[in-house]
This record gives sequence, C-alpha cells and structure tokens, in this order.
Amino acid sequence: MTIEYTPRGVCSRFFSIQVEDGIIQSVQVIGGCDGNLKGISSLLKGMKVEDAIARMEGIRCGGKATSCPDQLARALRTAMPQA
Repeated sequence: MTIEYTPRGVCSRFFSIQVEDGIIQSVQVIGGCDGNLKGISSLLKGMKVEDAIARMEGIRCGGKATSCPDQLARALRTAMPQA
C-alpha cells in the first residue's frame, strides 16, 4: 500500500510511504529539514506501523502544535486496520 499524505502545520509538503503487511518499506518526504527527515525515513524502514506511530505521535516542533514526525504518525494511522 502506498500512503500519500499532505502534512499540515509543518515545513514538509508531501509524504509518500510504502507499507506492506504492516511494515514500513520506505518513506519519501518533499520539503522540510532534509537531513533530519532522511534520517527519520531510514530509521522507519523495516519498523512496524504501530511501533512507529507510538514513537512519533505527539512530538512537537518548537512552538508548533505538531511536527514532521507527528504528521508522519498521522499519515501512518491511515494504514491501520479500522476496529
């Protein structure tokens, strides 16, 4: 499954996330802090979706109510099965 997500309230402009069987295969980010987001993308590869959400959800950037990791968690929520 490919998740295409437009984040809100952050510098990043677009996420494309590949998920197979609940495991993150790749993360591509357009915009934002290039080095930091490449690092985050590399760390997420091979991680379970629910683990990534638990680690990133609620992280804030400076005075903002959200952050790129928080927005990635929100994007990943769309890959979670609906209960």
